[in-house]
Amino acid sequence: MAAKQIDPALIADHNQNALGDMQADYDTLGAKLARQNVDIEKLTQKAVDFGVAIPSWGVGTGGTRFARFPGVGEPRNIYEKLADCAVIAQLSQATPTVSLHIPWDRPDDPAALRDMAASWGLGIDAMNSNTFQDHGDMPLSFKYGSLSHADGAVREQAIAHNIDCIEIGQKLGSKALTVWVGDGTNFPGQQSFTRSFERYLAAMKAVYAALPDDWRVFIEHKIYEPAFYSTVIQDWGSNYLAAKELGDKAQCLVDLGHHAPSVNIEMIVARLFQFGKLGGFHFNDSKYGDDDLDAGSINPYQLFLVFNELVDAELSNPSGFNPAYMLDQSHNVTDPIESLIISAIEVQRAYVQALLVDRAKLADYQDSNDVMMANRTLKSAYITDVSPILAMARHRAGGAIDPIATYRATGYREKVGKQRPASKGSGGGIV
Repeated sequence: MAAKQIDPALIADHNQNALGDMQADYDTLGAKLARQNVDIEKLTQKAVDFGVAIPSWGVGTGGTRFARFPGVGEPRNIYEKLADCAVIAQLSQATPTVSLHIPWDRPDDPAALRDMAASWGLGIDAMNSNTFQDHGDMPLSFKYGSLSHADGAVREQAIAHNIDCIEIGQKLGSKALTVWVGDGTNFPGQQSFTRSFERYLAAMKAVYAALPDDWRVFIEHKIYEPAFYSTVIQDWGSNYLAAKELGDKAQCLVDLGHHAPSVNIEMIVARLFQFGKLGGFHFNDSKYGDDDLDAGSINPYQLFLVFNELVDAELSNPSGFNPAYMLDQSHNVTDPIESLIISAIEVQRAYVQALLVDRAKLADYQDSNDVMMANRTLKSAYITDVSPILAMARHRAGGAIDPIATYRATGYREKVGKQRPASKGSGGGIV
């Protein structure tokens, strides 16, 4: 049995106080859904089975362009990060894996780290490479790019780093590599759009060749930042072209925050699935283009619409649909543990709501051009409060009915604040 960061007796006590009301709400919702020929127990099991990965870097405090204000008890290394992730997983029962970032999370002993994660019931999700900043042990700079750099020696350094991430990941039990590059330009004329993309593809082919047979590589696109005039992999079109050029093990990763404000992200999901290149999703919310706010904090309906497409894909190809789900957020003014718990629940909520869509009726309305009823069919699922299903799923899996209240009652943040020395704030900002 996995070790527990939080005393299960404390969770049980809090659950006992909330159990009566939760059961009543669950029974009421179950009766309502039964009138629609929907089995609440099947939905609850789907919620139990659902999981989204935690990013190791997400348990620390993020920052703005102008400053970073460290929080109490921030984790100082990957082992303390895993401890915080274990709390999130125990209380939410929706985050069974952790995604690591190299070199930030480079373990001295990968086997020991894997054992520690397993002792808390955590698996290792995709590995994330980092060629958007310089590394102290690398002789060359990534200031002007990495996998698309004009200097072949810099490209070779970036390739070697990605292969290193694969090798570390193999020892940790990972099965995927996520590659995002900050390569691009800040001024017109700085680079050739065509040649830089050609260099990127050639470098990625070298990384792709190092993938084990049972691995995938996820290519992530980002509309801007840190390169503001142009970005080498700037949208889903370039992403798709690169993944198609590389081969079957290369797929596209969609991040909710990396799009222009008016872009229809759910349609991108549908397109990538339709052509076999939807690999994974990073969940967050965005006000402008890449705020990395808590998932569902601004536009929960968009999150639902994304999952409407994901569920549609799951139902149309149940054996071959295997997307990687991860939260990717920056927590500047909240406790990261609380934000990640709530975000995981909101992603899980959108999934369960999408399962409620009457797809036979929706197809009929679409085929008959009944615009109003097609839209209302989606809205009917979205406005259904599935909170009792999510709470019951957590309770049955050993989590907390009210995870935030339970977390605060544990005093975990205060405890680790005494164990982990406070870090200093930075006035330099984080891009």
